[in-house]
Amino acid sequence: MSNTHSAERRQFSRIPFPATAHLKAYKGDLHLNCDVIDISLKGILIKLPNEWKGEMHEKYKIDLLLENAELVINMYASVAHLDKQAVGFLCEHIDLDSISHLKRLVELNLGDEALLHRELSALINS
Repeated sequence: MSNTHSAERRQFSRIPFPATAHLKAYKGDLHLNCDVIDISLKGILIKLPNEWKGEMHEKYKIDLLLENAELVINMYASVAHLDKQAVGFLCEHIDLDSISHLKRLVELNLGDEALLHRELSALINS
């Protein structure tokens, strides 16, 4: 699949967002203080952690740490993209408080209210 085709299919804007995340695989692997590359309303892209053993479609709990870990966005996600530099996760479940914080973060970084509403609508209907 070409990047052009992938970009045309993308419903959610990726927002470059340097932050830290903790990853915990359902099978038990734990990766602390991982570097976040970007986020969207539907997922997160993280720099490939050292000693990564995860596989495609594997389930993880992700804690995105904000404001010196005073605010945490929690999501349950599966590996949707994997290469030598990064791992991309597709959000499968997120609690109400976390989606509210994520929505606000996206809203502040998009700068386009119409685009935000379109993405929220796509999220609700997905």
